[in-house]
Amino acid sequence: MTGPPRILTDDDIRERLTPALAVDAARRALVDAAAGTLVAPPRRHAEVGDVELAFTIGGYAGGIAGFRAYGTWAGDSDQATLVWSAAGELLGLVVGWELGARRTGALGAAAAGALARPGPADVAVVGSGRQAWTQLWALTAGVEIREVRVYSPTGDHRAAFAARAGAELGLDARAVGSPEDAVRGAGVVILATRSRTPVIEASWVAPGAHVTTVGPKAASASETPTELADLASVAVSDSPEQAVAYGQPFFTDRPLVHLGAVLDGRGPGRTGDDEVTLYCSTGLAGSEVVMAEALLR
Repeated sequence: MTGPPRILTDDDIRERLTPALAVDAARRALVDAAAGTLVAPPRRHAEVGDVELAFTIGGYAGGIAGFRAYGTWAGDSDQATLVWSAAGELLGLVVGWELGARRTGALGAAAAGALARPGPADVAVVGSGRQAWTQLWALTAGVEIREVRVYSPTGDHRAAFAARAGAELGLDARAVGSPEDAVRGAGVVILATRSRTPVIEASWVAPGAHVTTVGPKAASASETPTELADLASVAVSDSPEQAVAYGQPFFTDRPLVHLGAVLDGRGPGRTGDDEVTLYCSTGLAGSEVVMAEALLR
């Protein structure tokens, strides 16, 4: 070992991880996973009493390897991402929840960059929590944003989200009074809620819009209407294998295209300005390892 492994915390992630760095790492992980060079199996689970531990594992043959571990403790319990070199040296450890959340945002931004129509876009955000924020944060590196319209059921929450988007990201953002007000006319729509029933109607989505869904996506509980999946010209995921491995039917039975294949030109993407595209976030294993290694370097 050339030195002790580095330890990064949430404060380090907030300070050092930029949207551009995050999206670049996400794109590399996606392309490599689709090509089969990044080993990225569906997440593994283990029961430890009342707690379920989850592990997302990833790496390259002859290259870096590692995993992220987290559990179902109440509240903001810590996550841990460990990265080893090709020689077996532990390069570092990332502790906290920021890396996982921002990794999810970066994967969504990579999808929007590949599938949204070129040019400035009005962005609708339905949800005002952590996942909604990291989606918008990362989107600043993938899409030219003209205006942000945010809705969530609690007025104070959506107002605070819009104010933060203006203060921290320099965006023209405003809270609106209904999800329909947010979605109609938007070029990019982000759904990031905990709702087990659809939070929008497919008829609100404008021709040519790109939609990202981050929240529940089971047939029995989904924030996204199935009609939207039927309407979309292409439906992609960062890990179609993970969608199959959920253990319960997905909210749509149409085949999901691997986003990495779209990024490297092997998979179908947008072919017309009026097409609706859909990205289903499932969580690409190994993407945290790729992102953590980029930071540790």
